Amino acid sequence: FEHFCIHAGGRAVIDEIEKSLKLSPVHSEASRMTLHRFGNTSSSSTWYELAYIEAKGRMRRGNRVWQIAFGSGFKCNSAVWEALRDVKPSKNSPWEDCID
Repeated sequence: FEHFCIHAGGRAVIDEIEKSLKLSPVHSEASRMTLHRFGNTSSSSTWYELAYIEAKGRMRRGNRVWQIAFGSGFKCNSAVWEALRDVKPSKNSPWEDCID
């Protein structure tokens, strides 16, 4: 996968997923920035993270994204997406005022 959207339920959650999946800091950047800016928005955080990746201009045709979200107890949901085209930053992004 080129991109990961990890449920931003807290720093410890992101740290453990990064460690377990052997991800680089750039792979968890969107999750950490979402947690910093919006806090724990539950499983919807993965959509803010996807918007972050798009706002940074990183989403290219053929890139794969793995969204991973957690619920109470042992609940985990995930989705895999593939970009069908290069994605340009949106003018309606929640990140438009803070990303160059």
